[in-house]
Amino acid sequence: MRNIAIIPARGGSKRIPHKNVKPFMGKPIIAYSIETALSTHLFDEVMVSTDDLEIAEVARQYGASVPFLRTEETANDYATLADVIREVLDRYKEQGDFFDNMCCILATSPLLLNEDIVVGYERLIHSDFSSIVPIVQFSYPILRSYGMNSEGEIYFNWPEYAKTRSQDLESAYHDSGTFYWHKIDRWLSGDIKRGGIVVDEDRVQDIDTEQDWKMAEIKYKMLYVRG
Repeated sequence: MRNIAIIPARGGSKRIPHKNVKPFMGKPIIAYSIETALSTHLFDEVMVSTDDLEIAEVARQYGASVPFLRTEETANDYATLADVIREVLDRYKEQGDFFDNMCCILATSPLLLNEDIVVGYERLIHSDFSSIVPIVQFSYPILRSYGMNSEGEIYFNWPEYAKTRSQDLESAYHDSGTFYWHKIDRWLSGDIKRGGIVVDEDRVQDIDTEQDWKMAEIKYKMLYVRG
């Protein structure tokens, strides 16, 4: 098995300028994703896909490969993650480099543990799943959630569960937004069967705003800073 880690890191972040190389607890935030990927010892290649020369230089400093820069088509605001991944795989294919599995690791995942990536890989290769997604349990049952109309009136989204005890409702989960494992041939062909692994909410934080950033730092200090 040959495995590649792909870390997408576009330079055009709007809400947090230069987000992917902004210092987080003493080093560029992308460094955490690179170092975590390398520490698993699962990958034949750990690469960063970027259109930005500064990001490329930082990525190389922390041990990642940046064999090419993104094209204009995958560096704009409308390119999807799938577009980026497909471009990376095509470019490696052009140079005669092929992989069996890929792990797309988000550049802003400083709370991620290498054990999570390893567990996801083991689930991938020992199952019929084509993809593995780390998921997080909602802290409260969404079947008891409210909606609100334009006048501010609230209502149960699922009124049939309005009187059901929360402990009697089925758990629901959401995407952790940290990494995704895929069997490449099946991903390219569209033969998708997703499996999940549950990760702790403490190790997950979307980082889209400055407030998100501060919350991620609080979690990091709580989990990993001693003394």
